[in-house]
Amino acid sequence: MGYQAPKLKETLYCLIALVVWLIVTACFIGFRPEHVVMALVIAGLFFAAPSTRRLTVAILPFIIFGISYDWMNLLPNYEVNPVDVGGLYSAEKGLFGITSGGVLLTPNEFWAAHRCAFMDFMSGIFYLCWVPLPVFYGLWLYFTGKTEWYLHFALVFLLVNLLGFAGYYIHPAAPPWYVSLHGFEAVPGTPGDVAGLGAFDRMTGLGIFDALYARNANVFAAMPSLHSAYTFVAFLYSLRAKSGLGWKIVLAIVTLGIWFTAVYTSHHYVLDVLGGIGVTLLGYILFEGVFMRIPGFTRWIERYAAYVSRR
Repeated sequence: MGYQAPKLKETLYCLIALVVWLIVTACFIGFRPEHVVMALVIAGLFFAAPSTRRLTVAILPFIIFGISYDWMNLLPNYEVNPVDVGGLYSAEKGLFGITSGGVLLTPNEFWAAHRCAFMDFMSGIFYLCWVPLPVFYGLWLYFTGKTEWYLHFALVFLLVNLLGFAGYYIHPAAPPWYVSLHGFEAVPGTPGDVAGLGAFDRMTGLGIFDALYARNANVFAAMPSLHSAYTFVAFLYSLRAKSGLGWKIVLAIVTLGIWFTAVYTSHHYVLDVLGGIGVTLLGYILFEGVFMRIPGFTRWIERYAAYVSRR
């Protein structure tokens, strides 16, 4: 068969969405080379063939996640509400404090004084999985024909992110490393820091986390910990979709590893991790227990699944 172009309506939807996204980004955030690359990749996949067009529509939840994360730069959360620096630190110490040498420490401070090379290395490995592993799991669901379960997972992944982003604006919060470096005064525009993950960069010489955190435009987005949410969402759906034992084991280990790493490397408090777990469960319950009970929503899911199904 020859080339099958998308319908006129599909073409217009795609082009209008791309143009609006690029204009808003260029005007209010600033254009970067990756924006052009992302637009070209999306357009290329959408227009290349029916199979890649269906894939592009299927991964829309992940595309929207990336754009919405970038668009948080339109209005920094510290301009909406006061930043919690000392309150979260005191609550963490009061609830989870560890006495060491006669001094009460937060778990972050305790682990900062009790580091080891093995945990430094594994922390880097776990944190490198936080987005790629859930995305890979979602694509595995899609390409193995479990389209509806894929959509449930992808849409809950997006919903959890949106709930977490809302939490950043409701309660801007500084991470533990900020207190150790800058004290208890919130200073807008403070650059990101690799904190404990710097040990992995030094050990491997890769500089991965240094590059990632150097571009962090807003460090006051620690509560809830979405690092703690992503592989947990995937783990929940590995159970719900009855994925293989291998997937369940890998996702369980990585999820627990990320929860530990978040605290061990001083990127999050235990309270932040609990917040990430909570927002994951909230998103899952809202989607499966509320939205999926709405007839109009379930019909939309069925149409979505029918459109993106591999055939």
